[in-house]
Amino acid sequence: MLSFVRKTLLLGLAVVAGATASHAADPSAEPVRIGEINSYARLGAFTEPYRKGWELAVQQINAAGGVLGGRPLEVISRDDNASPADALRAAGELLNRHQVDLLAGTFLSNVGLAVSDFAAHNKVLFVAAEPLTDAMIWEKGNHYTFRLRPSTYMQTAMLVAQAKDLPVTRWATVAPNYEYGQSAVRVFKTLMSEARPDVEFVAEQWPALFKLDAGATVAALEAAQPEAIFNVTFSADLGKFVREGTTRGLFEGREVVSLLSGEPEYLEPLGAETPAGWLVTGYPVAQIDTPEHRAFVEAYQAAYGELPKMGSMVGYNTFVSIAAMLDAAGDTDTETMIAALEGLEVKTPLGPITWRESDHQSTMGAWVGRLEVKDGAGRMADWSYVPGEAVLPPASAVEALRPSGQ
Repeated sequence: MLSFVRKTLLLGLAVVAGATASHAADPSAEPVRIGEINSYARLGAFTEPYRKGWELAVQQINAAGGVLGGRPLEVISRDDNASPADALRAAGELLNRHQVDLLAGTFLSNVGLAVSDFAAHNKVLFVAAEPLTDAMIWEKGNHYTFRLRPSTYMQTAMLVAQAKDLPVTRWATVAPNYEYGQSAVRVFKTLMSEARPDVEFVAEQWPALFKLDAGATVAALEAAQPEAIFNVTFSADLGKFVREGTTRGLFEGREVVSLLSGEPEYLEPLGAETPAGWLVTGYPVAQIDTPEHRAFVEAYQAAYGELPKMGSMVGYNTFVSIAAMLDAAGDTDTETMIAALEGLEVKTPLGPITWRESDHQSTMGAWVGRLEVKDGAGRMADWSYVPGEAVLPPASAVEALRPSGQ
């Protein structure tokens, strides 16, 4: 199983260029059907690269022989329109009409939680790709749900490890007013207060998701006179916040610690307006020089003519993990697949990750660094990769975080 994943990574470019028919999956074999759900219409900046990532993985997997002795992967994809209700309708159609073997995907935390609950009630495996809410694997975790990306807690803890040493005590926060933003602020305040009992939080701003009133938000933050700001806005809201804050001088002489702002999806649109000096999590794609990552980048560029983004990595790792799980399981029985994924180590372009048995969280990590502008474009500088296991609670502590028996 692991040798298969190494082949898809290290020989990815050759596979994309074309594999011999004798090594490809048997087109006459019954496919393994994966029902994939995501917010393509509403959140294309992340989900379109994500789609390209999983399509590349599926192409490589099928060209390299498929899964379960030659069966191809078949993905049936649906758009959830960033709506929990639409996601539930899609999940029902995929399971009942198309009889998929498992579900995968989703982006927004509230959507992911809805599909997770659906998976538990319908006893179907759900491999969540992107939703960051901690509830997905802890207080609302269940036997049928696994999650790939490092969670809100994990990425916030990576930032706090550096933010605690900043010579500031007065903090303000700004975050979208839904599950992800609320949990990010809660975790940041808890971890910062534990690391630095002298800090105080002097202001909070809670704009509606994708409806940021940048002028009012920036004015309110400025009025509180914080020494530092914790930012959780992303996508179009991030651009509005950066431009208005820069115009009004909000960031001058202040530290800003920001989730996700170093990811190409959100950083590239800022261009020369990138706020230099922000401490961020992100993905310095053009600067990572390991054999596994180079193979992934070369294969992605050969397929799409562009550098991958964070979404690309998430989509790719989700489906490489599913393939590895299927080969370890030996069939598509739900309980067998769950048992195979628990504790499974998978080779990825970032190095090996493990899907923890204790809470079904993968140990995929993230990069932490400072933003800078170079040649008119934003990028991460002074970055380092933080593996997920470095910021996750030990298995012994997970039992208290999850519902009884889950």
